Amino acid sequence: MADDVSFQYMDSDGSESSEEIEIIVNVGGVRQVLYSDHLSQYPNTRLAELMNCLPGGYDTIFSLCDDYDPGEREFYFDRDPDAFKCIVDVYYFGEVHMKKGICPICFKNEMEFWKVDLKFLDDCCKTHLSEKKEELEEIARRVQLILDDLGVDSSENRWKKCQKCIWKFMEKPESSYPARVTAVLSFLFILTSSVVMCVGTIPELQVVDSEGKAVEHPVLDKIETACIGWFTLEYILRLISSPNKLHFALSFMNIIDIFAILPFYVSLILTHLGTKLMELTNVQQAVQALRIMRIARIFKLARHSSGLQTLTYALKRSFKELGLLLMYLAVGIFVFSALGYTMEQNHPETLFKSIPQSFWWAIITMTTVGYGDIYPKTTLGKLNAAISFLCGVIAIALPIHPIINNFVRYYNKQRVLETAAKHELELMELYAGDGKGGSPKAEPASLSRKGDLRRNSRLKVSYSDTFIHLLSDDKHRRTRLQSCKNCLLCDSYQTSAQEDLKT
Repeated sequence: MADDVSFQYMDSDGSESSEEIEIIVNVGGVRQVLYSDHLSQYPNTRLAELMNCLPGGYDTIFSLCDDYDPGEREFYFDRDPDAFKCIVDVYYFGEVHMKKGICPICFKNEMEFWKVDLKFLDDCCKTHLSEKKEELEEIARRVQLILDDLGVDSSENRWKKCQKCIWKFMEKPESSYPARVTAVLSFLFILTSSVVMCVGTIPELQVVDSEGKAVEHPVLDKIETACIGWFTLEYILRLISSPNKLHFALSFMNIIDIFAILPFYVSLILTHLGTKLMELTNVQQAVQALRIMRIARIFKLARHSSGLQTLTYALKRSFKELGLLLMYLAVGIFVFSALGYTMEQNHPETLFKSIPQSFWWAIITMTTVGYGDIYPKTTLGKLNAAISFLCGVIAIALPIHPIINNFVRYYNKQRVLETAAKHELELMELYAGDGKGGSPKAEPASLSRKGDLRRNSRLKVSYSDTFIHLLSDDKHRRTRLQSCKNCLLCDSYQTSAQEDLKT
C-alpha cells in the first residue's frame, strides 16, 4: 500500500523526479496548489511535512490530514478556509496577518494546527489576540463565580457557609429577592444622605446653638446618623464575609466607602474629646473640614449603577484623548492670553493687567463660558476673542468621538460577556443532560440542583467554539468546523470589524 501511495512522486521509468514537488490541498472546499520550494522554508510546519508523508503509508498521511485522494494527489482538511488563506502567506511573505472578521482565538488554534509559530503573527494581530484572551478569561471568571455560587461544598464548616451566604446577599443583588431589596434600600440611603447634606446648608432650615452659631437641624442630624449606621453595618458585613480581606480593603469602591463613613465618627470624637486636647475654634474648623468629605458618598452610587461604572472605564481608557484636549487648551490659553494682553494693554480702561491675569479670560472664552468680568474693548482684541472661542469649540469637540466610542464599546462588551457566560452555562447544562443519557428537555433542572452541578466534574468541560481553557485542563476537542459562526464573542468581533470597515 505504501508503494501505491508513493508512486505519485515517481516518473514513468521508476526514477525519482528531480522537478519541483507539487502539493494540492483542499481546505474546507477551497482547493490550492503549493510548491515544495516555498514549503521547505519552514520544514516543521504541517504543510511541509506533507512532502515526506507519502512513503509512510496511509497511517502517516491521515495523521496529518483528514482525507487523501491518491488519484488527484489531493489532501483534504476540515478546517477554516479563510484562516488558511491568511496562514499560507507565511510561506510567501514570512509573516501572517489576520484579516478582519476572523476570531483571534480560533485563528490562533488554526496556526497551532498548521504548526506555524505565533512569532510570525503581525504585531497588530497579536493585540487583537490578547484582547480576546482577556475576554475569555473574564467569561471564565464569571462562569466560575456562578458555579461557586451554585455549588455547596460539604467539607465547609458552618461559619464558611454563613460567610458565603452573607457575601452573596450583600454583593450580588441578582442572587435572591431579599438581596435585591437590600440593594435598592442601600441606594435610597445614599440618595437620602446626599439630599440631607445639601438641605442642611439652607439657612431657613438651620437652628442657632447656645453659642449663637447656625447649625443643622436636629432632625437632619438624626437622619444623617441613621444613614451612617446603615453604611457602617453594610461595610462591616461585607468586610467579615469577604473571601479576600486585603483585596477588599484596597478596592477603590471600598476606599470610597471608608471616606464616606469615617468623617462622621472622626467629627463625633473631636466634638466630645477634642475640646480637651485643643482649642474650640480649631475643633470646629476640623469638624467643618471633615463634613465636606461627605461629598464622597455620592460616589457610592457607582456600586449600584452599571452606567457610572461604564463611564468611569471609558474615561480611564480615554486618558490619551483627554491629555490631548488639555494640551490643545493649554497652548491655546497661552497664545490667546498673550495676544489679548498685547492688544489691550494700550487701552486706557483695559481689564488685561498682565498675561497671567489674562489666563482666566482665555479659559472662560475657549470653553465658551464667558462670565463677562474680563472682556476686550479694542477691535483687535474682539477679533482675537472670536478666534479663541472658535478654536476652543474645535479643540473640545475633537476628543468627544473617541470617548463616546470607548463608552459604547465597553458597554456592548459587557453585554456580550454576560450573554457569553450564560451561553457557556447552557452548554454545560446540555452536556450534563447528554452525559446522563437523557435529553436536556427531560432534565431542565440541572443548573437548579446545586449539589449535582457542583459534584459533576464533567460540567466544567465546554464544547463550544470558544473553548475556555481556564475551566478545564482537558485538550481542546473540535466538534464543528472551525468557523465560529455560532460564537457570541466572534459575532461581536465580526460586527465591530464591519463597523470599522464602514467608518
